[in-house]
Amino acid sequence: MKILVISLAGIGDTLIATPFIRELRENFPTATIDALVKEAGAKDLLEHNPNINRVFYKDMLHCSRLEQVRFSWSLRRERYQLSVNTHPQSRIHYRIAAWLAGAEVRLSHEYECFNLLDRWLVTGSLPQDYTRHSIENNFDVLPLIGAKKKLPAHALEFFLEPGDERFADDFLTRHKLFGKKVLGIHVGSGGTKNLPLKRWPLKNYAGLVRQLNKSRPDIHVLLFGGPEEIKDHPVVLAQANLELTLEAKTKNLRETAALMKRCSAFLSVDTALMHIAAALKVPNQIVIEAPTLNVTNWPYGNNFTLVKNPVVNGRGLDYYRYDGGDIKGTREELIAAMESVKVADVFDAVTKLI
Repeated sequence: MKILVISLAGIGDTLIATPFIRELRENFPTATIDALVKEAGAKDLLEHNPNINRVFYKDMLHCSRLEQVRFSWSLRRERYQLSVNTHPQSRIHYRIAAWLAGAEVRLSHEYECFNLLDRWLVTGSLPQDYTRHSIENNFDVLPLIGAKKKLPAHALEFFLEPGDERFADDFLTRHKLFGKKVLGIHVGSGGTKNLPLKRWPLKNYAGLVRQLNKSRPDIHVLLFGGPEEIKDHPVVLAQANLELTLEAKTKNLRETAALMKRCSAFLSVDTALMHIAAALKVPNQIVIEAPTLNVTNWPYGNNFTLVKNPVVNGRGLDYYRYDGGDIKGTREELIAAMESVKVADVFDAVTKLI
């Protein structure tokens, strides 16, 4: 049997798919299980996963539509019996990719934007459930393919290599951070659609770090991020005590994850790094409530502290649903919503935990 797991929505959603991938392997131990992703970070995340045979990666955000079509169509030569678009992948483009790849059976959840074309692109679909985590939504696929949950417990899975662990230890040694309290911070968020508007304001992160440097010099701050945060970190560092604050410069997501694993606490909104922190069981995880946070994408399997957003106030689904669209609200409204979370609230959450 040949199975293609399609996970094109993002790095965090790819990590969320790993418990489903593990169950596929438990149910079909001799199957070929491949994955299709569009972020280099998602490739980093899956390429050492023992439950995956191959990872097909194409940077579809930075290539032409023709290149996208050619790449997806090229997967037809693999002759997959089954493809699964894991939850949540609401945009029709993801089902077009499944149709192009040409598996005999193509499964997807039904989203609010589903139409007749969506139903033609797949051979089977099932409803999504906003009251349950995306991991559980993915498990709902299993009975449709003659499988079932075999494991008594599940976890997000990110397999690091010894070289990644050595990198992190060398980093801590070089910067004299062994045995110190280290707060990891991710100032970013998704870069597609209008997802950057769910970021906590950069000036607030800078204010938080400045206050921590002054009031809690026992806490060292590591700034995490990828290419999208290159321009943001200097803004924070310009206002920080550089003896207590530095940028976590890494070559790939595996090195980033290995370094995050060694943090005493981790702060972010709901981002891919939030899910990685949960996967690695980083202690004292802190999540700032953003309009995109809901039950389907909470940090899975890790205790976390939620810094509540007075405007969002648990109504994430009023702002963002898996309907292929943007976060609802004007730019000004969304910025104001994130500004409603005060520096003092986040500072209190951090200092109570470490």
